[in-house]
Amino acid sequence: MDAQYAQAQHFYARQMQLLDAGSTDEWAATFTEDGVFEVGDSAVHGSEDIARAARKVADEFAAAGVQRRHWIGMLTVTPGGDGELTARSYALVLEIPTGGEVVVRRSTVCTDRLVRSDGQWRVKHRRVTRDGLDPA
Repeated sequence: MDAQYAQAQHFYARQMQLLDAGSTDEWAATFTEDGVFEVGDSAVHGSEDIARAARKVADEFAAAGVQRRHWIGMLTVTPGGDGELTARSYALVLEIPTGGEVVVRRSTVCTDRLVRSDGQWRVKHRRVTRDGLDPA
């Protein structure tokens, strides 16, 4: 297995577990300071604003008694210029209400530009398209 591919898999496993655990500041630190998180027609710019937006969503789900899980699969990694990687994956967003059944809430495609910063991969730009909701 290609080393960059294995690194990307580890990156996403760690990143999604941070988000699902509610560690939104640590999750947002996996973006560059000027990183962009784009979903549909909206975008959040900068790791501080990304952290703030993620905390708001995490708090809303916690208050509603819902655990979320992000499942990343079908990952492809393409090297680009200047040591960047383009990573594309399918992501399922699962919601589990306290005492309830697992519900698949979203099916998405996630395309990231990853860059090395302080010896670690970080997201420079993330574009998430939601199947059935966003134009491809």
